[in-house]
Formats: sequence, structure tokens, C-alpha cells
Amino acid sequence: MSARTIRLDGSERLDPTQVTQVLALARAAGDADGADPLDEQLLLRLRDDRTPATHLLAWAEDGTLVGYANLDTDDPAADAGVALVVHPAYRRQGTGRALAQELLARPTPGREVSAFAAGATPQAVPSRPVRAWAHGDHPSAAALAVGLGFRRARVLWQLRRPLTAPLSEPRLPNGVTLRTFVPGVDDEAWLALNARAFADHPEQGRWTIDDLRVRLAEPWFDAAGFLLAEESATGRLLGFHWTKVHERPGSASIGEVYVLGVEPSAHGGGLGRALTTAGLAYLREQRGLDRVMLYVDESNTGAVALYQRLGFARWSAHVHYQRD
Repeated sequence: MSARTIRLDGSERLDPTQVTQVLALARAAGDADGADPLDEQLLLRLRDDRTPATHLLAWAEDGTLVGYANLDTDDPAADAGVALVVHPAYRRQGTGRALAQELLARPTPGREVSAFAAGATPQAVPSRPVRAWAHGDHPSAAALAVGLGFRRARVLWQLRRPLTAPLSEPRLPNGVTLRTFVPGVDDEAWLALNARAFADHPEQGRWTIDDLRVRLAEPWFDAAGFLLAEESATGRLLGFHWTKVHERPGSASIGEVYVLGVEPSAHGGGLGRALTTAGLAYLREQRGLDRVMLYVDESNTGAVALYQRLGFARWSAHVHYQRD
């Protein structure tokens, strides 16, 4: 580790001052790299001290926070998650490797496995797989991951589209209408639809009521931009398009196709395309935006093809690394 970084501090919880410092560090790295280094789930957890996690802070001699790492083992059924960011001015000095090695050396609670012998006690697996995302596919992140024994497992693309380009009119299937989400009324029905729509998705399909409600309480939440498609005769939810607007001081706002899902039995009828264009029209006409982005898994060829037909093009890649 560089002489400019003199210590690593570990903690289960961060105090408000430390949270502010981590967020400022993440903004500096994001501005330099063109991609935010910490994902939304981690940012939400940073502000919620009810859920403990392993936090590591790297400090320079003058008291500047120059690096941060997080180990998430909250979900015993999922892989342990690693996140790491180093200030651009303090890179190539060993800080990232020191944070990663220290974090990975800490014990990760194992998954409990069944013991079938009569009277046997279930045993804990001594360790569990670890996942990490390299947002923006930065070369330094790739080199660090490979050096620590991680393999490249998934790629998430960020696609973008100008909203100044023509938009087709939403054409809903017969018997389907659009309305906006009503917090406290649609929560459970939406969660059930989300679970069906993303049954094979590693993260989205496992959302709980807490995952939903913490986002409904975020300053960016806009119920008017959360569109639901329902069967007119029964009121059954068939799909949704949840939009989001990213606002950052000093930068132009950009819209996002935050989550878009369709009931599996309603696939093939054009509902996904109609929901997408309806949300894009909302972002342009009601929010006054001129650009929009979305994230899609490289392996989801159907969704990638739909978005490309709607004028989206690849902007950047986010790589999921795995260590078994």
C-alpha cells in the first residue's frame, strides 16, 4: 500500500459523516470514470444503519478518505457481494488491492446445508462464492479482479437513446389500459408481477416489500412515471414501466427505463414495446428530458433486440465477476 495511505479502518456501520465522505468519494470516481462505482442497492444501504455490513475505509495521512470497500453477506441464500472504489488521485499505489485483500480475508458466513443422517447437526459451508461488479468495465478493475482469482461471469450493458429522435405512438393490445402506480395500493400486486416477470433474474426477481418501499421513499420517486398496464375487464396487472430521472448538480438530467416487465403469459403481443414508448414519451413530454438510458443483460437477446429497434445503442458495459 502506498505511503500516502496510512491505515484501513473496519466497521459494521458508518456514521453520518463517514457516509457523506463515501458518497463524495464515489462521486469523484464516477466523474472521472464516466460510471458510478457503487450500485443503487449499496447506496440505499449506506443510508440505512439498520442493516450491518463490513465496511473498510482507507485514509491518507492528511485525513482524506481515499478508498472504500464493502462486503455484503446479508442474504444467506446469495453470494457475498464486494464493492470497492478508490479516489482517482490515489490509484496505482496499491490501495485498491490492499482494500480487496483485507476484505476478502474476513470470514463470510457459510450457507447452511441439510444433514440427512438421523440426529446429525446441519453444518455451515466454510465459505461462499463472492461476486463483484466492475461498473464501466474499467481496465484497472478488470486487472484487479483477475489478479484476485475472479472470473468474468456476466455483462450488463447500458444503452442510451436521444429523446429528441422520433417516438412511435404506444399501441396497447386490445383490452389493455394504462394507469399510474398507487403506493400502498399496488405494492403487493406489483411485487408478485415483478417476481413472475423476472423469475430468472439474479437480482430483480427477489425484491421484497422493503426493497420496494425504500425506493418509493426516495426523493427521485415519481408515481406519475410509474406506468402499469392492466387488463381492462379484470384489473389484473400485465406489465409495467417504472421510469426514473437522474439529477446531479452540474450535469444535465437523464431519464432511465428503471424497470420494465411483462407478465410471461402476455409476451409476444407488443405490450413491452408499448410500455417502453409510453414511458419514453412521459420522460420527454412531461419531464422535459432529451436523453434516456437503460440497463440490460447481454444474454437477454430478446430485450436487447427490442431496445435496438426502438433506437437505443450501446453506451457502456458493467461486468459481473465471480469467485467460486
